[in-house]
Amino acid sequence: MSADALPGAMGLPERLARQIDAGGPISVAHYMGEANQHYYGTRDPLGLEGDFTTAPEISQMFGELIGLCLADVWLRSGRRADPLYVELGPGRGTLAGDALRAMEGADVTSRIHFVETSPTLRERQRAQIPHVVHHDSVESLPDQSPLLVVANEFFDALPVRQMIRVGDEWRERVVIRREEEGRFMAVPGYRRIESGLPPIAAQAPEGAIIEVAQAGATAGYALASRIARQGGVAIIIDYGYEGPALGDTLQAVKNHQFTDPFTDPGESDLTTHVDFTMLANVARQAGLRVHGAVTQGHFLRHLGIDVRASVLAKGSPQRAAELEAQRHRLTDEAEMGTLFKVMAWVHPDWADPAGFEK
Repeated sequence: MSADALPGAMGLPERLARQIDAGGPISVAHYMGEANQHYYGTRDPLGLEGDFTTAPEISQMFGELIGLCLADVWLRSGRRADPLYVELGPGRGTLAGDALRAMEGADVTSRIHFVETSPTLRERQRAQIPHVVHHDSVESLPDQSPLLVVANEFFDALPVRQMIRVGDEWRERVVIRREEEGRFMAVPGYRRIESGLPPIAAQAPEGAIIEVAQAGATAGYALASRIARQGGVAIIIDYGYEGPALGDTLQAVKNHQFTDPFTDPGESDLTTHVDFTMLANVARQAGLRVHGAVTQGHFLRHLGIDVRASVLAKGSPQRAAELEAQRHRLTDEAEMGTLFKVMAWVHPDWADPAGFEK
């Protein structure tokens, strides 16, 4: 039972309202962090009965190909001893189950570690992967083993700050509560932003928004620093862009439909599009090589999803149409193939991963 479900416990909207009443407006990043902590901590949001579906839930081929990609890098990098399979935000553990099965088929075995803070999802993950070790952050991962890392739709759920152009000034966007309406809304704050904005800010029009992913940069650098010290590779998959860019990408999804991010905080999935240029920069700062970003369709096709779908269809002819529909959804430009991007971070002494060829 969550704290909000206890008799007499204060719900998230009331807690946020009291914070605002006591201390003034809160940042969009603070609002997003509180809302997602409650959301993921109190439910399994995945699948048809949840709010959204991720690529691993669509097809086993997704996790299998990622597992083979990691196994291939490890094998060509000299079979470094005692590798760890690490997944950030592993959902139900579906991707891990498919990836680890494929890795074992390639004679690669590893200890399994998940970075996951949701008690609800941890239970689902243990049912799928009984011997998994859970962590609240990458800082508590073992520090003596090479890392084979997957982060699928992890960075998009981390809080971002939003800066908005007001006249000739930039201000941080904040969340207030309209008492007469009983709802939250985002407005420009009063504090002027003097530094830390990209060059595109200079020519931005009135009302333009720049998103600053401080939480993503911090988490990314912590992970990249671990790989730089311990060896390994990370495969990062998310929807996003190569920045810096202008635009408000904050969105909320509930029951597989978009909804207002400022209605019913903690009851919908809040995300923003990921700045892959920022992720590449933090990896390079830590001393890693960077591959991509390429589109998900490009990545999966170069890893052999067409061949894998054909092999599965030959083994189960009754599933041929279903498998083709899965392949199409994962790779087609009008589906997930272009919106989702893939990037790899690699230790300088390790082999380059497949899937990024031109």
